[in-house]
Amino acid sequence: MPIGEDALAGYHFSIEIDGVTIAQFREVSGLSAEITTIEHREVTPKGLPVMKKLPGARKYGDINLKRGRTDSNDLWTWLKDVQEGKIDAARKNGSVVLYDYENGEKGRFNFTNGWPSKVSIGSLTAGGSDVLVEECTITHEGLAVA
Repeated sequence: MPIGEDALAGYHFSIEIDGVTIAQFREVSGLSAEITTIEHREVTPKGLPVMKKLPGARKYGDINLKRGRTDSNDLWTWLKDVQEGKIDAARKNGSVVLYDYENGEKGRFNFTNGWPSKVSIGSLTAGGSDVLVEECTITHEGLAVA
């Protein structure tokens, strides 16, 4: 009999953009949602000052992706659309998909209207023995857990 649910491993995930799984990434960060706080001062009928805190605007962290560089230029092509002012074409919906130990989908973070605000590659070092890392920052307008 199981004692409890196992935690998900942080290494078993994939990235989907417009429903298509793209090359495996080695790291994803920035999955966050926040509601800013509005502080409102008022006075009670008895003249006592009160500070109320109300929910304000929603904010979402940029999603940062890292992967080993391959011969695929898909991220650079996507960034080029933004650089050329084709923002409507560049906006895409996507997901970070989490899997369990048996490769079953266990969760998904869906983002809306995402576009790359930065694409870069790591440093090139003569004589080095590291994999060249490509990074992409996706700016988006919403994040929801599905």
